[in-house]
Amino acid sequence: MSTYRDADGPPLETVLLRTFLEIVDSGSFATAAERLALTPSAVSGHMRRLEQITGASLLARTTRRLELTQAGDTLYAYGRNILDLEREARAKLRGTPLRGRLRIGASEDFAGAWLPQVLQRFRQSHPEATVELKVGITASLLRQQERGRLDLVFGKQCSRIEGSGTLLWEEPLVWAYAADQPLTASEPLPLAVFPEPCVYRESAVTALAQTERTWRIVFESSSMAGCLSAARSGFAVTVIADSQRSEGLRVLGSEEGLPALPAARFYAFTSKDSPASAALIEAARRAGQGRFTARALRD
Repeated sequence: MSTYRDADGPPLETVLLRTFLEIVDSGSFATAAERLALTPSAVSGHMRRLEQITGASLLARTTRRLELTQAGDTLYAYGRNILDLEREARAKLRGTPLRGRLRIGASEDFAGAWLPQVLQRFRQSHPEATVELKVGITASLLRQQERGRLDLVFGKQCSRIEGSGTLLWEEPLVWAYAADQPLTASEPLPLAVFPEPCVYRESAVTALAQTERTWRIVFESSSMAGCLSAARSGFAVTVIADSQRSEGLRVLGSEEGLPALPAARFYAFTSKDSPASAALIEAARRAGQGRFTARALRD
């Protein structure tokens, strides 16, 4: 006997789930309608139908934005799994799985925080494709791509790029420092940074140049783990994307005399279009946008 006695009723339709997830991932009803090639009224109708089927309110409207309700947050997680399984099943039934080698370059922050989830989704849908990964600084990876050594690069910039890359998502840059250590305001700000060229380093230096705060580089490492360790120990302040924050770190701001930082924009750069690249880019886009817009949506 099923323990879910209240689950009887109309089944969840994948077309409605796809609309719901696209609203969450894109950030608005209007953008979802554009991406799904639907009218705004059709998207609204899908949401009304989905809420009727589930018997729950999924989105709560405030004066400035939409937010997921508790039921909506639950359905988002299940809906993502349902559509991933549906996509995997269709790929297997077509009998023409993606094959071949895909050479990927990824910045260390992307590789550490995002790539495992992206590759897992890609592997589920395309088990016969092989992936080679090189981790490095975005500028260096792009030079290798120009020389024909990489097919796809996942990297970051702090300014918008027109035409040369696919924007996956953007998120705040933050000043990170040890959660249990005081920061002495009277001394030059100690910085832990990547070697040049690095957009995080450039953003930190540019922002500090607009203030009267003195600073000095006390730690330089080509490893993100090294910069995070320096910050976590209280040896230096570092700049990271907000998604890289972990236990033992706190965010510094105006109270410590530190200026605001620009957003970090994560891009996918391809040397040539291919089904494998397109599939991996889509998996990355959904991984990032789903995380950053699942709880707070722009209307």
